[in-house]
Amino acid sequence: MNMDDLKQSCYKLSLPVTEKCNPISRDIDKANGKQMVQILRRCDAEIFEKKINHDPCHQKLYNSSVIQTMVDVAKRAEMMLRDPEESLIVLSGCGTSGRIAFLLVTSFNEMLKAQKQKQICSYIIAGGDRALLTSQEAPEDDPALGARTLDKVCTGKKHVLFIGISCGMSAPFVAGQLDFCLKHLDVFTPVLLGFNPVHMARSEPMQDCSFHFKDVAERMTAEQRHKKAFVLNPVLGAEAISGSSRMKGGSATKIILETILLAGHEAAFREKITTSECISARITTNEMVYETTYSHSDELAELIHKAGESLQVKAHVYYIGWQTLGIIGLTDASECIPTYGADFDDIRGFINNGFSEMKNKEGDLSSLGPQFVIGHKDFVDAILPSLSPNDMILFLFTANDDLHEVTALADQVRQRTSNLHAVAHDLEKLTVPERICNMFETVLHITWSFSSEEMNSFVMRQRWELSTKWCLNAISTGAHVMKGKVYMNYMIDLRVTNSKLYRRAINILQRFTGCTKSECERALLRAIYSTDDLSEDMTSADVWKHTDAANRRDRVVPTALVMIQCSCTLAEARHHLDCHPVIRDAVSACFSSSKNKSTVD
Repeated sequence: MNMDDLKQSCYKLSLPVTEKCNPISRDIDKANGKQMVQILRRCDAEIFEKKINHDPCHQKLYNSSVIQTMVDVAKRAEMMLRDPEESLIVLSGCGTSGRIAFLLVTSFNEMLKAQKQKQICSYIIAGGDRALLTSQEAPEDDPALGARTLDKVCTGKKHVLFIGISCGMSAPFVAGQLDFCLKHLDVFTPVLLGFNPVHMARSEPMQDCSFHFKDVAERMTAEQRHKKAFVLNPVLGAEAISGSSRMKGGSATKIILETILLAGHEAAFREKITTSECISARITTNEMVYETTYSHSDELAELIHKAGESLQVKAHVYYIGWQTLGIIGLTDASECIPTYGADFDDIRGFINNGFSEMKNKEGDLSSLGPQFVIGHKDFVDAILPSLSPNDMILFLFTANDDLHEVTALADQVRQRTSNLHAVAHDLEKLTVPERICNMFETVLHITWSFSSEEMNSFVMRQRWELSTKWCLNAISTGAHVMKGKVYMNYMIDLRVTNSKLYRRAINILQRFTGCTKSECERALLRAIYSTDDLSEDMTSADVWKHTDAANRRDRVVPTALVMIQCSCTLAEARHHLDCHPVIRDAVSACFSSSKNKSTVD
């Protein structure tokens, strides 16, 4: 397949929107830092696109039907908040969706606690709290486990607003929970939040299950006519990195759910009626956060360049965050492992006071291994003594944080390296002193203005978090592009750790080779099981067995791609990759070799 055919094939495959190739970012692998920022800016702008789409299956965030559904869900949240003893609001998801659910629930409960109101929100993440920091494969693919977990969390409650988040409308764990809710509509009001049309929801069979995700989504749509269930699925366009729903999907999840929860809270405790105008205005405020963040494109490009330089020489990037910005850093770092096949210490996050600041259900998990060592003290004790000048350190803080603590830690780092940078937020009336900003080589410094009505810590934090998320998504994405982990705009070295990523790997192989699904799957299995001769047991095994084996292998997708494109053995494919340590270069060389061979023939 030549490159023109390859590029065209990106649009021809019948894929869900969240898995498609975005034409805006098709050449991001050839872009420099400044160009990457502009590409990402244009992709993120699609979240707020106002162009009217007359196709009812492809509605945008500002569309009246989407806004009305948000109003309806906010009113359900208001009902729960007015009856706190009998009610519960549950947010649930896998991976990024579960991490966003955790952040929103802990922040919203903190706001309720500060206002002496009962904390009635709970989060569920597939795999439990360890999934906040690491990829947990098996639980994500288990619909029965999702249902059991939800049942346990809601024991004794008479009214439950359940919001199941699945950006691609594909997660079996969430499908099991929604199915459970649909069977108990006397207690549950289920909400599905995703970013594909219902007809594009996953229709493949699920583990030990008689239904699939599309079936659940269609039943939800039917119940929405009676306002017993709700489907919130605005279409945001394809991700900048194909399938990387941690980016637009994660940002839109945060925007939509915070808007709903705040509207419900104001209606319950400030008698402010929830209207479509109120919801639209809150979305517009988040659009202003987007504009403000990307207005600092030069500094963002410089941070991408610095992080990319570190990864290119096999050094590290460390996020040192305070309060919820620390959680944003931990989340971004944890997502690089499955997305780019990164090692856990390529990009790592640390938060002040460790798990006590996280406020997660299961408490301190640091005994589980080095991936769970996340406090600033841990950074000072374990990382700082061996810090290299090539390691990049990025502080994440606001004027509301302990600036004496920020200064003291920055001083310690500067004794080891000058490769110290910051994303800092402050207010017009509460600024970060210039002497602190001068401690950093590069500072992405944003000063925000808030109306008197908005001057509460929860609203300010929401905006600082979203802005920081956009910054870190850009930095980690750009750095991995520079490292060669992206080909065109595909995560060519993803880890095949669950059924969704297994299907994505096959789709990537199909796009790049033009081969059939069965041919691509066979090559993928050869790479997974490290053999040229697949046994019947291997080819007939369940997907979860394949992903379990794949989780112990590196370079699975690149190996399969080389085997197909070069018609070679497993050993020859691995030798090819060994000769080209940068994955993107290996893939490019593979296509060039194949093209030259066909020309000679």
